[in-house]
Formats: sequence, structure tokens, C-alpha cells
Amino acid sequence: MVGSFLNVCIHRMPLGESIVSPPSHCPHCKYSIPFYLNIPLVTWLYLRGKCANCRAPISSRYFLVELLTGVVFLAAWLAFGPTSALLALAYCVILAGFIAATFIDFAHFIIPDEITLGGIVVGFLCSLAVPALHGVSDRAAALRYSMIGIAIGGGVIYGILRLGKLLFGRQKFVLEPNSRLIFTESALLLPDREIPYEDIFYRKSDKIKITASEVEMIDRCYRNVPVSLTQTVLTVGDDIFKPETIPHLEVVTSELTIPREAMGLGDVKFMAAIGAFIGGAGVFFALMLSAIIGSIVGVGAIIIGRKEWSSRIPYGPYIAVAATIWLFLPSAFQIEWQNYLLFFPQIF
Repeated sequence: MVGSFLNVCIHRMPLGESIVSPPSHCPHCKYSIPFYLNIPLVTWLYLRGKCANCRAPISSRYFLVELLTGVVFLAAWLAFGPTSALLALAYCVILAGFIAATFIDFAHFIIPDEITLGGIVVGFLCSLAVPALHGVSDRAAALRYSMIGIAIGGGVIYGILRLGKLLFGRQKFVLEPNSRLIFTESALLLPDREIPYEDIFYRKSDKIKITASEVEMIDRCYRNVPVSLTQTVLTVGDDIFKPETIPHLEVVTSELTIPREAMGLGDVKFMAAIGAFIGGAGVFFALMLSAIIGSIVGVGAIIIGRKEWSSRIPYGPYIAVAATIWLFLPSAFQIEWQNYLLFFPQIF
């Protein structure tokens, strides 16, 4: 049932839609799904992955998310329920967040603030309610560990982001000839992806550069002109505009150059949220293991001749997998890991 709700979040959050209203419906024909056709796992199998009304296909993601949620919740109960039902419940909360963040990041290359910023708040409150999240019984100590986890999680990833900006500040995209790019109010739409402006314009000096064969605005068109866009200035050929005064902009080109970050700000907030639940030691473990997982995926993709796969996988899922592994590690290993940390391990 929780997995069914996560499917709603995964579909609607990136679109800015309410996760409460309207009730569950087919995205194709808008058929309102009655309760007896909204039974997790069973209904998808019974309908063979198709809408009961229009017979349009229903993505297998719905079945997978429901199954995965049930499996990880069961694992959390078996691992932690006999010791503390509240601890098992707290782990289910963070695991649900991991599932939603992973599938959204895969599809849209973003992690919504409802999950990241909301996760920071929920992780802090869970630490207050369940101090065992941090291996202690004292609530004040648990809150201190949670705050340290938030600071380390956000701070370390932010430092990596800034270093990546310094070392690899630009990314060039080679597109299919005559590819059409659309500039919306919140993101740049490429033929195969959406890049939020917050992942492009970190500093005022950050700039998108395009050599355009065509430029379309509401009231004018251009051909074969350079285009550049910052947070405050749009330049098309010799003309200069304020971006907020341009309601519509489409560009036809075969390549563009954008500022590049080692990670997006969503990853910074995501790791801070994870730190709220698992503390600083868990953050360092998740960071290191996620880098290893990412390297394995990248090398594996190259070996099988699918190098483009590695570049299409966002970093959020690696972090989620690594943090999940930390949750289920034996407590003895977690203690040893804390002891081996170099920088004042006692504070973690």
C-alpha cells in the first residue's frame, strides 16, 4: 500500500501536481480507478499491465515499486522489529524516501525538495522520537548526531560540488542535427532530458552558450546567430534582453555548452537528509561506497560497449543504495567504521 502511494509521488511530484487530489486515475484516459481495481500488485497482474478502461499499457514500474517497497519493509522488520518496532518504522520511512528519490531521479534527473528538505526535517524528528537511529538512548545525543549528520552530509557534498565546478566547469553536448531546445520558466528541455536551471546557474557568471541555426521568440526570429544566457542576461546575436521578459524561447542547434557541476544541488540536500537519519559516520560510508558503485557501473558499461548508460544514470540512486547497505550492516561493523574515521571519530 505504501508502494502504491510512492508511485503517486513518483509520477506527480516532478510535474508539480498534488499527491492527494485527484484520486488515482489512468494518465491516458483519466479513468478514475475504483478501489477494487487499485489493489497493490494483484491488480496490475490481473489486468496484465493495462488500463481496465482504455487498455493502454501501465508501466511495469508501478508493480516494481510496490514489490520493492514490500520487500525492503519486510527486511527492515525482520532486521530491527524484534529489537524495536519504532526503529523498524523509522527505517521504513527513510527507505520509502530512497525508493521515491531513486525512481524520480532516474526519470527526471531531479530529487524534489519535498523529499530532500522534507527528509531533513523528518530525519531530525525521527532522531528525537527514536534515538536508537544513532545507536544511543539519550534524545539530546541523538539530536546532536542528527545535526552533525546534516552538516556533514550537506557540507561534504557541497564541497565536492564546488571542487567539481573548479575542475570541470563546462560540459559540451553534441546533439542530433537540427535539435530543438526549449527554455521553460524552470528548466532547459533537451530532446532526451530536462536540466533544471538550478543545476546550471549556480553563480551569476554561469552561462549557456549556443550557436543557433534558428531562434524563435513570440515576436521575432533569428537565423545563424550565437546565443548566450545567464541568470540576468539573454544575448541573441547583437540583441540583449532580460530573461524574465521573454515568455517563449526555442533554439535549433546541433550543440551547446553549459556550466557543469560534479553533482546537482539536489544531491547536496539529499545527502543532508540522509545524514539526519544516519549521522556523520553513515554519511562518510555512503559517500565512499556510492563512488565505488558508480565506478563499477561506469566501467561495466564501458566493458559491454554501453558507455552512454553510465552518463545517463544520476548520482542519487548510487547514494540511496549505499545508504541502504549502511542501514543493514551489523552494528559491530558500524562501530568499527566509526573507530577508523580519521577526524575526531568520537563526534560522529
